[in-house]
Amino acid sequence: MLAKKGEQFIDVPYVVKGMDVSFSGILSFIEAAAIEKLKNNECTPADLCYSLQETIFAMLVEITERAMAHCDSKDVLIVGGVGCNEHNGAMIAYTGLLAYAHGMTTPLEESTFTQRFRTDEVHAIWREKEMPVLNNTHSDAIAEVSIDEASMATPIVIDY
Repeated sequence: MLAKKGEQFIDVPYVVKGMDVSFSGILSFIEAAAIEKLKNNECTPADLCYSLQETIFAMLVEITERAMAHCDSKDVLIVGGVGCNEHNGAMIAYTGLLAYAHGMTTPLEESTFTQRFRTDEVHAIWREKEMPVLNNTHSDAIAEVSIDEASMATPIVIDY
């Protein structure tokens, strides 16, 4: 991963307005100023990747913390391609496990994806109160899920 080799942080546009982020300034910067910086040996491609990753991560953390404060939440589950560049497969699987443990299934022929799915439109069935919970799901991925005192589903054990 090129970003891990970056040593110098390059200032990249940081645009957060409320709960919205804008990446267009970053794209414009990369298309213009960054190309010039590379030509003049002011930075390396690794420095740019590192700077982009850290800036975008900071923007996403800011709006996530704001959303958590707005919802008075202490927990967050981040999934998907942007969720984490090394572990998103595990996070997607974990979300699927939570859904499956609460009786949610989708036949393969009916499965789809929505690239620009809004997170506020996600039906997180495990966050609803008094939902039936399965204690064992499948012999290859056994999960115990319980309801904590705040009536939220809390995974306890995942065995592989």
